[in-house]
Amino acid sequence: MKNSSLERFRQMGDQELESREADLRDQLFRLRFQMSMGQSESIKKLRELRRDIARVKTLTTERAASSSSGRVQGGQ
Repeated sequence: MKNSSLERFRQMGDQELESREADLRDQLFRLRFQMSMGQSESIKKLRELRRDIARVKTLTTERAASSSSGRVQGGQ
């Protein structure tokens, strides 16, 4: 599943990644709330959401680093 979700995230634009991260964070909040209320025991889903958020953040950081390094090289 890692490769398919990672490839799916790589195909998204910057705006889509930001939106997806917000959606994932909302899902994580809701799942944590449900778990605290005893309504859900989905540890696997919780782990997947945290990892997806980390993947999105990593891609965002990589893109920011590549665009900033591109500006430095282009100016020289």
